Amino acid sequence: MTTLTSPHDLLAAVPFLIGYHPENSLVLIALSDDAIGMAMRVDLPHEIAAESYDLLASHFIRESADGAFIIAYVPEGSDGEPALINTSAALMRAGIAVRETLIVSAGRYRSLMCTDSECCPPAGNPIPDIDSSRIAAEHVIAGHPMPFANVAGLVQSIAALPSSSDAEWVNEVAQFCVAPESVDLNQLQRDGATAVIDLAGEYQAGRCAEDRELAARVIGRLSDIQVRDFALGSHNDDTTDFYWAMWRELLLIAPCGFVAPVASIFAALAYERGEGALAHKALDRALVDDENYSLALLLRRVFTAGWPPHSFTAMRAELHPKVVAGIFG
Repeated sequence: MTTLTSPHDLLAAVPFLIGYHPENSLVLIALSDDAIGMAMRVDLPHEIAAESYDLLASHFIRESADGAFIIAYVPEGSDGEPALINTSAALMRAGIAVRETLIVSAGRYRSLMCTDSECCPPAGNPIPDIDSSRIAAEHVIAGHPMPFANVAGLVQSIAALPSSSDAEWVNEVAQFCVAPESVDLNQLQRDGATAVIDLAGEYQAGRCAEDRELAARVIGRLSDIQVRDFALGSHNDDTTDFYWAMWRELLLIAPCGFVAPVASIFAALAYERGEGALAHKALDRALVDDENYSLALLLRRVFTAGWPPHSFTAMRAELHPKVVAGIFG
């Protein structure tokens, strides 16, 4: 993203950074040498201890940020100033410069840092139309979708399609399920890993999931942890867009009982791409499918702890050769 040069730019950028137009939220954006880094969204805090604000600031320290933008999206009639003041104080205690603080409410915004009543009237300024903003134009030209209107739209974008519960489809996927006690376990794992690569190749060729049996094979074989871990590390910088499209579509069509592996892999890739809100919503789907699914629980801890995406990418890349050796020898 280019440099944000005004409150208009900042407000237009937030929905792209978190994937939807926030409500009742505190949004923090990290800066490093004026470059946009991590964006965090939390429910608007009320009457919480200073230590909780310091925890938010600790994510910026881990990100090696030197500056921050803070925006409070508050319901009409509510007061967002305490949250902004406490967050600013925590960031300054951590040695991070606060570049701007904005309150957004009832279609208007105002800055707590601007004292010029001409450009920053007490009643605030109207929020600019995001569709006509420079930031939106740059994102659309780059091929990025417009953000969802609210978090419900984000959730719906990865919700199961009705076809996922079709009895014939469920049976087709189930026949590729891998039992841990299978006598030919390694052969089934190899079949699953090969299917992942083959299906990704279909997406790269523009055919997507036209091969129904191959899609069923991938979803079913992901019931094996080794195949899942192979799939988790199978993309790279050159193929990430094809895998992104593949995991998103498979998440929409995965039957109950087969959702958790697909949703966890999709969540990991979303997190690496900087789409933290989408990553957490994908984990919600995984844990609804299996509340004890270990990878989803692990990823939830990793994401909540604020691990930088590049650190997660490095860990995944380091693990992948070991998984490949375990499956293919």
